[in-house]
Amino acid sequence: MNEKTMVSDALAGVNGELRMYADMIPQTENSELRQCLRQMRSQCELSQEKLYLTAREKHYYIPSSRATKEEIEQVKSTLSTHS
Repeated sequence: MNEKTMVSDALAGVNGELRMYADMIPQTENSELRQCLRQMRSQCELSQEKLYLTAREKHYYIPSSRATKEEIEQVKSTLSTHS
């Protein structure tokens, strides 16, 4: 397995963990457990950022181009009409 695949797999795993925390935290009644899960999510987010930066630095990941102001306004307009 090459490095690009390993970084990609690790990033996919971290993203899955973040989705898991997003599901678990609001459903947890115990405040201590909720706080612990939030801390774990925060650590996971830091790992995600490090992996993302590594992937970008090594050109394993190339983000899409930035949205134009017109595209942003179009999305805002669409969302405001559906609220």
